[in-house]
Formats: sequence, structure tokens, C-alpha cells
Amino acid sequence: MPNVLLLPELREMLAVGDEPALQAVVNELHPATVADFSEGLDVDETWRLLAHAPIDRQAEVLTFYPPPKQVEMVDGAGREAMARLLEEMPHDDRVDLLKRLDDEVVESLLPLVTKADRADIRRLLSYPEDSVGAVMTTDYASLSADVTVGEAISQLRRQAPEKETIYYVYVVDEERRLIGFVSLRDLILAKPNARVADVMHRDVICARIDEDREAVARKLAEYDFLALPVVDDQHRLVGIVTFDDVADVLEAEVTEDFHLTAAVAPLARGYGQTNPWALYRRRVGWLVVLVFVNLVSSGVIAAYEETLQAAIALAFFLPLLIDSGGNTGSQAATLIVRALATGEIGVGQWLRVVVKELAVGTALGATMAAASFALGAFRGGVEVGLIVGISMLGIVVLTNLIGVLLPFVLTRLRFDPAVASSPLITTVADAAGLFLYFTIATWVIGLMGPLQPV
Repeated sequence: MPNVLLLPELREMLAVGDEPALQAVVNELHPATVADFSEGLDVDETWRLLAHAPIDRQAEVLTFYPPPKQVEMVDGAGREAMARLLEEMPHDDRVDLLKRLDDEVVESLLPLVTKADRADIRRLLSYPEDSVGAVMTTDYASLSADVTVGEAISQLRRQAPEKETIYYVYVVDEERRLIGFVSLRDLILAKPNARVADVMHRDVICARIDEDREAVARKLAEYDFLALPVVDDQHRLVGIVTFDDVADVLEAEVTEDFHLTAAVAPLARGYGQTNPWALYRRRVGWLVVLVFVNLVSSGVIAAYEETLQAAIALAFFLPLLIDSGGNTGSQAATLIVRALATGEIGVGQWLRVVVKELAVGTALGATMAAASFALGAFRGGVEVGLIVGISMLGIVVLTNLIGVLLPFVLTRLRFDPAVASSPLITTVADAAGLFLYFTIATWVIGLMGPLQPV
């Protein structure tokens, strides 16, 4: 939600043309604060406010507006002015903005930027959306290994205004192959006449340009780095991915997983910017699929109609058993999906996980079976208690294993395992639980004879 606290004052300043006050707002406050307070202005008002700042400051504030506001700002700016802003924006932020624009708008802007910026933009736009290349920036600082520390610091002073970060400086050879890195702290503490080659770290942890961006985000978080270098297949330095980029990636991935766990196709934009028709299309697919999957459960009940007629008391426990199975399977699936997403376990460890969860499921099933036996015996006698108790044990163990295995299977088939967490696992567990319940009931009735009505 836009911060409307200063909107009346900002509009009053614009109405009376209070130049000093407007310059103070847009130049002295933090760019994020400027964006927060001015988000509620319309596009024309916003550009009139930003016009009181230099173009580099305008570009900085623009990056802090929410994506929908950024798109509106582009539509309200002249093409020449927008091209100059693109040249001033951080390389990764401007590419993110261009990805949200219509192709014809992008193609009308690119010829207006400098040749070097145009080539950089096209290169970053060409990387697959889920690769680290799509979120990296080419605003990095680099040095040669042969220069002295004193020379290196002088070079960094010249590079710093145009680079996203200089806390890590990457050392490259003549062909721009990455051979090491040095931190700003290392340079400050080293003797001025020492060579960079003598103080740099040669064991560089880096990412490949085509590596999955979520995996790179986890790597950056694991090593607690501010930035990670990105190299091509010849180990040439092509960019860096920074912590703020990783935070955006992780937020997007978590949001996508939340949607998938509810059988909702990921939204292209936020919920607030998605119209009802788009929401319908994102939700209807899985719901229709699950309708047909649920026919399996109906078929199981129809196939065991005689068993239900022989012991009508069994129908009383259907919701109890089916809900317990679905809950158990969802718990297991959620734990496994999250462990796979964070890299705690890999697909190759499925057997070890199954053995572990078999023990857990058996313990859970035995506990729930004891309670179910007591309820069944109270409601329908010992025979019903026996059927319900044995069924509860079997259903919990079975659905727990289904919840464990389904994410592994989906991952192996290159589907997102998050879809296994709730509706899908519940539907599969329902059908499996019904089949097991009626099979056990038929076996007990055949062994002990028809149950006595209560």
C-alpha cells in the first residue's frame, strides 16, 4: 500500500511550485523513502517531482517503485528521457524493468541508448529466465593481479561510482578469466607496495552463467557472501549476483511454492495486479484435474457397496480415516518438498528418506490406531474397532509413504514437487485410504462373519 502520509504536502508543493522543498524531498531523503512517499502520486505528478533531481538520482528512485508503478512511469515518460534513465540504472534493475514492458516498447527504447548499454541489455535479456544470468549484474569491479595494492585502490576510486559494489573485487587475467578475488578490507590492510597477486584469494566460489538461479541463491546464502561471481563455460568473468538479487529470487520462489502447494499456477504478477479472469485461469486447471482424480475414490466406494451394507457402522468412520490419511500425507509431503527445495536432501537419497519415514509413519499409525480402536469399539463393537484400528494403522503408514515418494517422483519427472503438498496428495491419499479401509473391512467380515448392528 502506498504511504499517503506526505501526499497532501507533496501535491501542495507541486501546485505552488515550491522548488527548494521539492529539491530537498527528492535529493536529501533516501531513494526508497522518496519512492514510498510519492508512490500515491499519479504519473505526471511523480515525474514533476523527480524532475527536481539529477538524472542519476531519478534512476535510483525509479528502481524502488513497485513493478506496476515502474511500468506506468515508463508509459508516462518520453522515449528519449527514458533511454537516458536506462543508461543510469543498475544493469540488473533495468533489465528487470524491460522484461515487464511490451516487446514493441523495448524495441523502441533500445536504439536510443548507447551502443555499449544496448549490447549489455540484449545480452542479459537473452539468458533463460530461471538462470543466474537473468538476475546478475555486469556492474562489478575488477583488477589485474600484477598491479600493486596502492594502484589497485586508485583504480577502485575511479571504478566505484559506476559499480554496484566494491566490497569484493575480482582478479582477472588478460582474457578476463577469473583467477581470484580480494576484499576491500584486504586491500586496506595490505602494504601499498604489495602486489594484488600476493593478497588475493585464489579459491574462488563462483556460479556458472546457465546455473539455476535458485541454486545460486542458496549457495550465496550458504557462504554468507555479499556477492558471487558468475563465469561462462571458459571461466571468463561475465557478471556478479548480489545479495539483494538473491533476496528477490528467494521471495519469488517461496511465493511460487506457496501457490503450487494450493494447486494454483504461479501468478505472473502479484495478486493485487491480477484480474479475476487471470485468477480463474490459474486455479481452474488443477481443480478440474482433481475432480476426475476424485472419481477414483467414488469408484472405490461403489465397488465396496456390499461391504458398507453389511456393516453400515463403517460409514461413520470414513471422514475420520480419510482426513487422517490426507493430513499425514500432506505433512510428509511438505517436509520433503521443503528439504528438496533447500538442498538438505537430494533425489538420490530417496531410499534413506523412505526408511526413515517408514519408522515415523509406523509410530504415528500405531498411536492413532489405538485411539481409533477405542472409538470404533465404543461406536460399533470390538469388530468395528478392530477394522477401524487396523485401517488407521495401514492408512497412516501408506499415505505417509505416498507423501514422501510423490515429491521425489515429480522431481525426477522434472515437475515442481511443490504441487504434491496439499490438494494432489490429499486426493491420492483419499483413494488409497478408501481402498485399504474397505479391503481390511471385507477381510475382517469374511473372517469373523457379518457384524452385529448396534
